[in-house]
Amino acid sequence: MRTFEGSMTALATPFREGAFDEASFRALVRQQIAGGTNVLIPMGTTGEAVTMSAEERFRAIRVAVEEAAGRVPVVAGAGSNSTAETVENVKRAREAGADGTLIVTPYYNKPMQAGLVEHFRAVAKAHPGFPIIAYNVPGRTGVDLLPETALRLCDFPEVVAIKEATGNMARAVDLVEKCGERLTLLSGDDFTVLPFIACGGKGVISVSSNVAPRMMADLVAAARAGELAKARDIQVRMNELHRLLFIESNPIPVKWALHKLGLFGPELRLPLVPMSEPNAKKLEAELRKLGLVQG
Repeated sequence: MRTFEGSMTALATPFREGAFDEASFRALVRQQIAGGTNVLIPMGTTGEAVTMSAEERFRAIRVAVEEAAGRVPVVAGAGSNSTAETVENVKRAREAGADGTLIVTPYYNKPMQAGLVEHFRAVAKAHPGFPIIAYNVPGRTGVDLLPETALRLCDFPEVVAIKEATGNMARAVDLVEKCGERLTLLSGDDFTVLPFIACGGKGVISVSSNVAPRMMADLVAAARAGELAKARDIQVRMNELHRLLFIESNPIPVKWALHKLGLFGPELRLPLVPMSEPNAKKLEAELRKLGLVQG
């Protein structure tokens, strides 16, 4: 079963006058591939998938697949708080040409651990042979996929990796202890890429790599190669960028940053609102400091 490693970007989604901006999304994909990103992740949290229609999500995935043209894999976000809807979302992602799917734990429902197992079992059974990355982000979903539950997910060959977004290094070690090499461990936290990889991780699904793909790719490569001094230098240099990209709810800051980079407009969908002016000024200053914006 195919798995996914390296520097992976949770792609933001551009909108123009309320509609999906396909041309700008293609430009973002090209920028990511040129910057060394190993895997593209459309339709996750950063992509505002929860405010997009099924038709828009299908088109965004399809555009990512077309633009990638086989150069890098495309793993499409397809999770929801309904198991039946998740199964259908994965079906559409496959039809759009995705190479795998990112499935977040069901949010709002607050299922028990047994319910999480059955959720992933149902998706795997409905789509045999299609790779799944399980996504644990309790700060957004209200439920924590525990290491003991991750071990149970190892029974499903379709579950090839876990995106762990707690930022907890003890959790990373626990996952390696429970699952060994069976699951590819991916960080979902830009602040801890180096320590996460040192604890057994194989990469990151990143927000910051939308605006700094080469820096993140270099960080992941150095960390995986054991070049700790180089990796530490990049991790520290990016730290303020990470802070500012999460100073307001994701993806508000990253979309504003991409606007400053000239890739697309800052348009969001309600209930998200534009970045506050004081925070925008701080972020612009950091983008200039890192050489990402000129002038």
